Amino acid sequence: MESPAAPAPGPGAIQPRSAGILTAIRSTFAAKGFDGTSMNDLARAAGMSVGNFYRYFPSKTAIVEALVAQDVDEVRAQFEAVLMAPDKMAALRAGIAQHLEETGPDDCRLAAEISASALRQSEISTACLRMEETVCDMLLEVFAAVSGLAPEICRARFSSQARFVVLVLRGYGQRSDLSPDPTLSRLIRRSIDQILDDIPLAPAHG
Repeated sequence: MESPAAPAPGPGAIQPRSAGILTAIRSTFAAKGFDGTSMNDLARAAGMSVGNFYRYFPSKTAIVEALVAQDVDEVRAQFEAVLMAPDKMAALRAGIAQHLEETGPDDCRLAAEISASALRQSEISTACLRMEETVCDMLLEVFAAVSGLAPEICRARFSSQARFVVLVLRGYGQRSDLSPDPTLSRLIRRSIDQILDDIPLAPAHG
């Protein structure tokens, strides 16, 4: 039975019901792409009528923005766990390894679709940029905690390193060759490890 209609969530908020809808439609969006997926397709994947679906998401652009916001929320929760860990750098490395291991074909297809949509839709481009900035900020927070440097000094010294990590992971997440490649994963981990190896050795003075 279809769930009763509900008001759309406020800007920037991902309500539980909306989050469930987004989870249900991810694979459909990944399979058919932004342009190839209709609102009927998405409503069907969510087990809802089109009219009810529109009450949550008035457009495909709104859906993509919400998907990005949902990913930001998940990444933020993962970084909060890293910051709570006794060995923050070990927790960060483990989280990156897990991310590489768990990124599957649907994730790659969806990430590529969102990236392509960002070239055409300024709202999606802004949401993607905000996500990258958020991940960089959280990486720098971990770097500051590990190195003992003041946040502003850490930002001045390690912003490029944080951006490098984000860009490498983003590229891996949008790759077109979806066949398993353990060697590639090891190379990516090694390159990121080389960046992370420098952080704890940073001097505590200016």
